[in-house]
Amino acid sequence: MLGGTGFLGAQVLRRAAAAGWERTVSLSRATGLDLASAGPRAVEVALRAVDADAVILCSAMAKIDECEREPERAAATNTLGPASVARACAALGLRLVHVSTDLAFGATPAPSGGFREDHEPAPISTYGRTKVAGEREVLASHPSALVARIPLLYGDSFGRGLGASDGLLAALARGETPTLFVDEWRTPLDVVDAADALLELAHSAASGLLHVAGPERVSRAELGRRALAAAGVSTVLRTASRSSAPLNNLRPADVCLDTSLARRLLRTRLRTPFGS
Repeated sequence: MLGGTGFLGAQVLRRAAAAGWERTVSLSRATGLDLASAGPRAVEVALRAVDADAVILCSAMAKIDECEREPERAAATNTLGPASVARACAALGLRLVHVSTDLAFGATPAPSGGFREDHEPAPISTYGRTKVAGEREVLASHPSALVARIPLLYGDSFGRGLGASDGLLAALARGETPTLFVDEWRTPLDVVDAADALLELAHSAASGLLHVAGPERVSRAELGRRALAAAGVSTVLRTASRSSAPLNNLRPADVCLDTSLARRLLRTRLRTPFGS
């Protein structure tokens, strides 16, 4: 496991333990492996040391504004790092599942039903561009690897205020009044479902690209309303159009994903937000 301290990575480790995985190891900067600077050889040495047999790569520089301010660090983390991991896994014959993003899209309108895996990526941010470059590096270096494009995630972050729902609740608890957009559309997914899907895919032979997202097209404003209702919070949210946002040019209107292929491949249920 690479990137086990983040929102998704922490849930992957937790769900692996719950599923009875005998051993999971998280490698990160805290354990001496910085993917932004480590080359394939260093990654290979680290994977040999823990006797890995499969790798789930969740590490990323994911904040859009940070990526715009530090594009070189974003490229090192989101493109060069995954390339090094892919080369190391290919050399060792290891299964690799690399986590990417729905923000691979955004420059063109989403088709009816969402973007499929065969649609050409068209990101509009440095984050999206570096992640798409990372996807290509991974699949070129390790053709049997799987790149799982994940959408906006919500759910339990263990009190850390991470993700779409816990982040909103934490902001409200600090006395902030975040604005949620009525015209920003995603196919959000519970972080637990995302983690379970990645663990299942780590044991599969699926390769190439796969869209692992929720089944419903939901606006950020509607997702926020559902999150508050699920938490029993009665606060009225402030909503607006994307045109009022300073980062409007970096916030795609609609990056909904078509998950037809994932639903055929996976036993894991990809549930409707705060539904069943």
